[in-house]
Amino acid sequence: MREGSISIWFFIGISLLVNGALILGAGVWEVIHPPENPPVLFQLHAAVWWGALLFAFGVFYSIHFAPRRKS
Repeated sequence: MREGSISIWFFIGISLLVNGALILGAGVWEVIHPPENPPVLFQLHAAVWWGALLFAFGVFYSIHFAPRRKS
């Protein structure tokens, strides 16, 4: 990688982190306030698991590919 360039994976990590936080938040909201007519397999809480997975990958990519300052 060239000097002064930022890896695209850093931005992908930020995107995964933000999307994971939004999906996780929506999933937690659904757990606290369940819908009146829940869909099939609602008890698995897929949004919570999927949001947590995306959030974890986002944290990993954001830290691993973060631009470093050279002193």
